[in-house]
Amino acid sequence: MNRSRSSFYAWAVVAMLVPVALLNYLDRMMVATMRTSIRADIPTIASDADFGFLMALFMWIYAFLSPVGGYLADRFNRRWMVILSVFIWSLVTWLTGHAHTFTQMAWTRALMGMSEAFYIPAALALIADFHTGPTRSRAIGIHMCGIYAGQALGGLGGYIADKASWRDAFYWFGSAGVLYAIFLMFALRTARTPEAENSKENLSVGNSMRALLGTGAFLILIVYFTLPGIPGWAIKNWLPTFLATQFNLQQGLAGMSATGYVTLASFFGALIGGALADRAMRFTPRGRIYVSAIGMGLCAPALIGLGHVGSLGFAIVCMILFGLGFGFFDANNMPILCQIVRPENRAVGYGIMNLVGVAAGAGITVLMGAMRDRGISLGVVFSICAAAALIGGLLILLVRPRRQEIPKAL
Repeated sequence: MNRSRSSFYAWAVVAMLVPVALLNYLDRMMVATMRTSIRADIPTIASDADFGFLMALFMWIYAFLSPVGGYLADRFNRRWMVILSVFIWSLVTWLTGHAHTFTQMAWTRALMGMSEAFYIPAALALIADFHTGPTRSRAIGIHMCGIYAGQALGGLGGYIADKASWRDAFYWFGSAGVLYAIFLMFALRTARTPEAENSKENLSVGNSMRALLGTGAFLILIVYFTLPGIPGWAIKNWLPTFLATQFNLQQGLAGMSATGYVTLASFFGALIGGALADRAMRFTPRGRIYVSAIGMGLCAPALIGLGHVGSLGFAIVCMILFGLGFGFFDANNMPILCQIVRPENRAVGYGIMNLVGVAAGAGITVLMGAMRDRGISLGVVFSICAAAALIGGLLILLVRPRRQEIPKAL
């Protein structure tokens, strides 16, 4: 394959995976935006704590299986991990529309967590395989835009539930995902680059863990990934409910407001943050680290503002500021990881980061549900989360990259 065709297909991979990232988050986010309709239709979901448990169950299983998905993607084939993951979770999405009890809903959320855990580590590592030089942050950032689009469209779930049935949303999007997985079987290829074809003969679980957990910079990155993830999951799972309660909004409007402003800002934040980081890498190998830290500097005041919000207009400003900063953060996590660990450990490395970060997010999700049952405002949690963002922004500055970028550009 010549250079121009290689460059074209590298970007085609990103374009093909953006819809997958969209479905990945759309399917999981719809539950949060259809809380009222689901609880009314399934009375065995008896409290907000029960509902919080359903969201957290997905997150716990997703978290603990992420390193497994990452290891399998590193050890075997990243392309097939992506295809099988989207096919299975889309089938589970369709099955969710058939749930009629708390137990059935819990099983579908558990299966969703199992199937989706294999996607993100494999997909980001696959993109990094194709984008080996100074396009990496931009490529990852564009892929993350698919995630933000999925979060925003997740708000449609509330409108679908209001106008038709919450079950219809799961039927429609689940079917679309199954069809797209079939398309990927024919269109998506494995990267064929020297960096992606390093020997895997010694890639045992023990060797991978020693290589990763024996690296101080990677341990710092785990903590850094986790701290902003706590407010990130709090925003994803409970901001629709917070806005509906705080400003007496209907389910559909609250869901679209919570997902729309944050994710639209994150969309542009990922594009801007990716471009700035790639440009900064021309001057310093810590360019991506600095841009990511700036993102945390934007998130912290936004969270404080949400904790003390007095009007919907001010809340919108805070949501936009948070989304912009989070986009800077999201676009650079995998690129920073690529500067720290070897290519054959990237997917499992990201999986470990997901394990810790999402598990912490699950904890905050359950805690916020319990707080609502006790009449405590969710704004209190948003204010406390600002400290996590600030600490994270300072912590990432301690990382010293060990791997230099390959200078050629795709």
